[in-house]
Amino acid sequence: MEIELLKKENTPENVIEHSKAVCRKAMKIASNFEDADLELIREGALLHDIGRSRTHDINHAIAGVEIARTYGYDEDVLNIIERHIGAGITESEAVKLGLPKKSYVPETLEEKIVAHADNLISGSEEVDVDFVIVKWKRRIKDPEDNIERLIELDNELIKPFEE
Repeated sequence: MEIELLKKENTPENVIEHSKAVCRKAMKIASNFEDADLELIREGALLHDIGRSRTHDINHAIAGVEIARTYGYDEDVLNIIERHIGAGITESEAVKLGLPKKSYVPETLEEKIVAHADNLISGSEEVDVDFVIVKWKRRIKDPEDNIERLIELDNELIKPFEE
């Protein structure tokens, strides 16, 4: 159903493929957590970038929430969409970026899983946290806080389960 919705909203095909890859990665991460809501993670992962059907800037998360809300998705899915950007955006960072003043930092296990799965997919390929750090150092003006949050997510969601 979510893939059909992405297509209905004219989401670019590469974004749909990326969303499928994020979903696969999120489900892999979620398999380590007995209490993870797998259906919520699946829906959130597939829809996290639906706002890219309207814009490819940072506002795609806000646009995505608006779109998903019109289709009746509940607050849990909307929060995943809104809070998936990077390792989260604090209220002060949001103001600097021109977003509405609020925290976009993932709070629930499901929000964290989808946000981090998104971090660990480049296009539709899996990458490691070191790849993301290098990318962010090139792209983000002051990446230190973001990188610290990225590493915290990785330490919470990935590192304890590595073999």
